[in-house]
Amino acid sequence: QIDLRAVPSASYGAALQYFTGSKEHNVRLREIARAAGYKINEYGIFRAEQSVGGRREEEIYETLGMRWIPPELREDRGEIESALQGGLPELITFKDMKAELHVHSVYSDGQLTLEEMARHVAEMGYAYMSFCDHSQSARYANGMEIPRLQEQMEAIRRLNKKMAPFKVLCGVEVDIRADGSLDYPDRILAELDFVVASIHSAFKTDPTERTIQAMRNPYVDVIGHPTGRLISRREGFAIDLNRVLPVAAETGTALEINSYWDRLDLGDVNARAAVQAGVKLSINTDAHSPEHLTMVHFGIATARRGWVRKEDVINCMPLSRFKRWQKRSRL
Repeated sequence: QIDLRAVPSASYGAALQYFTGSKEHNVRLREIARAAGYKINEYGIFRAEQSVGGRREEEIYETLGMRWIPPELREDRGEIESALQGGLPELITFKDMKAELHVHSVYSDGQLTLEEMARHVAEMGYAYMSFCDHSQSARYANGMEIPRLQEQMEAIRRLNKKMAPFKVLCGVEVDIRADGSLDYPDRILAELDFVVASIHSAFKTDPTERTIQAMRNPYVDVIGHPTGRLISRREGFAIDLNRVLPVAAETGTALEINSYWDRLDLGDVNARAAVQAGVKLSINTDAHSPEHLTMVHFGIATARRGWVRKEDVINCMPLSRFKRWQKRSRL
C-alpha cells in the first residue's frame, strides 16, 4: 500500500516530519509541544490557531528549542533529549567512507576476477579495499586451500602495481570452526594484510565463546556478520553480545555491519551498543558481484540508525591510520 499526500508548500516540512515518524518519536514531540503551548500536526506547528512553522522540518524542531533530528534517529531512544541539549552526533555518510573491506572474487564464490572487482570498487570512489575470499573449510563456497590463498596473495601484489595509487589489501574471511579455532594457522594469517573471522557453520555450538576466542587472535581485525542472521531465512544464532562487546573493546577487534540486504548484521540497536562499549565498527558489503557494492548504503543507513559517527568506523580511516589501528601493528 502506498499513501500519496498533497499538502500546501507551507506545510511540506511538517508533513515530511510527521509521516517520517516513528510513532513513538512523534508522540514524545507532541508532549513537549503541548507543555510549551504548541500543537503539532502534518500541517505545521501552531500556537493557538496561528501557524509558526511548517515549510521546513527544521522549523518544527527549532520552535521547540532543539536541533533538527535526522530521520534515522527518530525512534524515541534519547534523540529528543540529546537534541534539546545540543548533543546529537554527526552521523556517518557515504562521503566519509575510504574503503570497502569485505569483497569476494572468483578465488572463492565471487563472480569476477580480482582486477575486475577491484576496478568496480575503485569506481565507487574508495581509496583502498580488501579481498576477503572464503577459507578452506567453506567448501560449499570454493574456499581456498593454503596454496591457493598464497597464489591469490601474489596476484594481489601484482595487481597493486597496475592500480596504484588505489591499494588492494590481501585479506581473507576465515571460518571460526566449531571448537573456536581458526581455519588457517597464525603463520598464514600473519602473511595477510587483513582478516575477517566469521561463523558459517555449527551455529548452535557456543557462538559466544567461539567469537571471543577468535577476537583474542592477534591477526583477527573484524568479526563478520556477528549474529549470523539471514533476514529472509533464519534468526541470528544465540550469541551473547553482552559478553562479546567488552572483549571486542579489550582486544581492539571491530564488529561488522554487513550491508548485504539479507543480513544487515549488526543491526542498528546492536551497532549503537557496540559504539557505547567503545568498539569500532566496519561497514562492508560482503560483495560477490559488482551490483552488491551499492548495498553499502543499506549498511550506512543501519549505522546512522545506531547513532554511528565516522570516528566509530574503521572504513573511514586513511590507510596509514588503518594500519596503525590494527592489532598486528602492536605485536
